[in-house]
Amino acid sequence: MKRNRNKLLKLLPMAALTLAMSCNENEFLDEVNPNTITTETFWESQKQFESALVTVYGATQFQSISGELLQHEMILGDIAGTESWYRPFAFRNLTYTDASIYVVDKWNELYVGIYRANQVIQNLADADPSVFQEGAKESIEAQAKFLRAFFYFQLAHTYGGAVIRTDVPTGLDDLEGAFSSIEKVTNTMIIPDLEYAQANLPQVWDGKDLGRITWGAATSLLGKVYLYQEDWTQAASLFKTVIDSGIYSLTEDPMDNIRHDTEFNSESIFEVAYNADVNPGAPGGAVDDNQFETGAEASGMARAIGQLNFGAFNTLLPTYYLHELFINDEVDPDNPINDGNQQSKRMFASIAPLNGEGLYYGLEYGEKGGWAFGQSAYVKKHTNWYHLPNEDGLSRSGINFRHIRLADVYLMYAEAILNSGGSVDEAIDYIDLIRSRAGVKTLRQYLADNGNTFPQLHVSIQVHGAQPMVAPTRENVMTHLKRVERPIELCFEGHRWKDLVRWGMVQEVFTELRADEVWREANKEAIFDQFPLRIVERVRPDFFLCSDNYDPAVHNYFPIPAQELQTNEGL
Repeated sequence: MKRNRNKLLKLLPMAALTLAMSCNENEFLDEVNPNTITTETFWESQKQFESALVTVYGATQFQSISGELLQHEMILGDIAGTESWYRPFAFRNLTYTDASIYVVDKWNELYVGIYRANQVIQNLADADPSVFQEGAKESIEAQAKFLRAFFYFQLAHTYGGAVIRTDVPTGLDDLEGAFSSIEKVTNTMIIPDLEYAQANLPQVWDGKDLGRITWGAATSLLGKVYLYQEDWTQAASLFKTVIDSGIYSLTEDPMDNIRHDTEFNSESIFEVAYNADVNPGAPGGAVDDNQFETGAEASGMARAIGQLNFGAFNTLLPTYYLHELFINDEVDPDNPINDGNQQSKRMFASIAPLNGEGLYYGLEYGEKGGWAFGQSAYVKKHTNWYHLPNEDGLSRSGINFRHIRLADVYLMYAEAILNSGGSVDEAIDYIDLIRSRAGVKTLRQYLADNGNTFPQLHVSIQVHGAQPMVAPTRENVMTHLKRVERPIELCFEGHRWKDLVRWGMVQEVFTELRADEVWREANKEAIFDQFPLRIVERVRPDFFLCSDNYDPAVHNYFPIPAQELQTNEGL
């Protein structure tokens, strides 16, 4: 029972904790300090509800939800590897357990967010309407419900379901509950919350409110929910509503979606704010303000995955598969976005090969070492390579995390219409909008130049010598979307493992990429130190263990954390 009690104390509001801890067990006072804020006196004004809502937003900053711990999920699929001495190695090899740090932390942090959202929603129901300005009560509730839906979506598609909690716990028994399926969590919690948010949120926020949840975020996430349910028609309809709203547009440069100084731009639909300047001295891993510490409001992502020689740890490394995808991202010299570059704009923004263009942390590529022991490239996205000489020693980065942006909506819309029997040409059009923005040849250009065929760009030229040319059938365009466009455009943005799982193609991908590794190992003398991939010293075996270890019944979703199994008798 001690573990249950500690768990409840962790969830209780700080005001209540303060009262509980300051009370002498042998002394009970009849007088109550009128200046003390309690749960009974707090929920009395619009300002107080808005303050509580800020804490719900604050939960999105937790490192397992939008920060450095996401690397453990990013490494699960086909785009990222690591080294054996780093913590994500267990996730790369699928040898994590129900007590592994990310498995436990993500569960806990998502439920902290849900608890905070439930506080706001539950107390709004009992609030005096007269204390709110017109529309304010509905707006606060809509934001809280969107965030609760987002937390539940993450739970459902990370753990294969969730324990549904809609009320603020008042006792230990309230923390117990059965584990519900993805379908039940979706239909009971996620869809109703998003529909309320969609109906009660503005299309845009201005000034100091920039970054709050909007109608577009609610509609886009709702579309994603239906996409995951394979309700293609409903998903397509919702995505098209967002596209046709005229609110959003692709940024001119892919770099604008990874910088700290181009945040909440025209492409942004839902992003989590971080700041490297607030509360100097506080480590980036601590983002929550409480009575014991002052949060940094910063992300620890950059120091975790930036290059080792620039004050980081490069715990996440691009796979050879992802590196080759970027190599195959053929630049269109006639596209005005290009200015003499030989590598695509999204390659420039996403990964750092040794022959990368421009400067890297202010230096020529390779000037400080690296690119050895099988490491053909490093991750640029989410790091400060473009404006700092080194990553911050306290893991403080101010780069926001974009959970939903318009390019993702374009690709989800293309997927939905391909699956619903819609126009293949329309799907190609939306794929090509993204390719054109990246400065690379569009599928239309390939079709025009190659007798109405286009190359299967996910096939390794190094291993297979050439890429098959295929017709633009529904199946082939879908394969391109799955194996090329989504991994290359959205790499390291938290989507890849969930995509592979819902498509049922994890084993297929692992087996294929393990075969490529075997070929490289057998032919290493011929391929070592050869550009454009340039592997030296060894072939990094990213898929050696996971290709054998993978069991969809075990690994598609994380296990319920051990601590939850031990303390929740309802499971």
